[in-house]
Amino acid sequence: MPPEILLGAAAEYGTGSLRNLIDAMPMPVVEVDRNNRIAFANTAAEQLFGAGRERLRARYIAEVLPPGSPLIQSVEHVREKGGSVTEYGIDLSPSKTAKGEQLVDLYASPLVDSAGSILLVIQPRAIMDKMNRQLTHRDAVRSVSAMASMLAHEIKNPLSGIRGAAQLIEHSLPEAEKPLSTLIRSEVDRIVRLVERFEVFSDGRPMPMSPVNIHEVLDHVSRLASSGFAAHIAFEHRFDPSLPPILANRDRLVQAILNLVKNAAEAIGSERRAGRITLTTAFRPGVSMVVPTSGRRVALPFEVGILDNGPGIPEHLVPHLFEPFVTSKASGTGLGLALVAKVVSDHGGVIECERLKGQTLFRILLPMHHQRER
Repeated sequence: MPPEILLGAAAEYGTGSLRNLIDAMPMPVVEVDRNNRIAFANTAAEQLFGAGRERLRARYIAEVLPPGSPLIQSVEHVREKGGSVTEYGIDLSPSKTAKGEQLVDLYASPLVDSAGSILLVIQPRAIMDKMNRQLTHRDAVRSVSAMASMLAHEIKNPLSGIRGAAQLIEHSLPEAEKPLSTLIRSEVDRIVRLVERFEVFSDGRPMPMSPVNIHEVLDHVSRLASSGFAAHIAFEHRFDPSLPPILANRDRLVQAILNLVKNAAEAIGSERRAGRITLTTAFRPGVSMVVPTSGRRVALPFEVGILDNGPGIPEHLVPHLFEPFVTSKASGTGLGLALVAKVVSDHGGVIECERLKGQTLFRILLPMHHQRER
């Protein structure tokens, strides 16, 4: 909520009522008095600064921010100019050496009926950055699709000729040189398998969709994994049994979720004890996104989670996980998660990865199936 709306509410209802209003807001809001001391901080601000409001109150704003913070400069600018200031991408990290950035957008404006006080509305960038990454994921999928089409037509056919030629000359080679022909054929076969994986991306045909019970899909994936590559790992289900079906292609959905579960099992490793993968479903009615091509807002209330207690994904890879050729595995091709992103995108959904304390969560958000009215 921009400051001008809050200021309008203050003028209509009074500052006391305004404080009750902003205390319930999900974004951090702070009032700074004429001496740059914190006069008020809502619950979200307590979480942002890691301190209770009683501890924050009467402290100088500079005491809870890193030295030279642009937020302090914005406060001073408001005092000098007397008008509102909007800043984007301010870093609130505790120090220059802090691990990771804490980027926020800031709206600062003089507070009505409180001489010298300034209202700060702080919007963390996490949600916006996630949505930007979703657009990047979709662009990456489109890039792989174009590359796959080119590979299928320009590489696969010549490879077939090379393999056939190697097979023909093998009969005329001395026995000591025949392993070279075998090597050529095996390497050609390996490249063909890689190209065939790309061909999945170039398939632009509409997927056949039908109402699918997501819990049946997750149960099926659990049984497949438990009887094979994840036999040493415990599975836990946290399902919302009230969820209705989703409109999906069951086989493709199984393929995507099985890929995520396999990655989770490999991250946990075969030697780790107490390995655990948790599959969850939930209903999130407030989640939606705008489709870039049409501008239409689509609700994505259906959440599927794949949580594992492995060592976690390297932090520097998280923003690029769903791009092709990005992998932390020594023998990985970096196409598995790109394929998952394509399957989710084809279903009209989005996928996000989050590093939690000692755990990694892949979250898939999907539209819900609605029966057509007759």
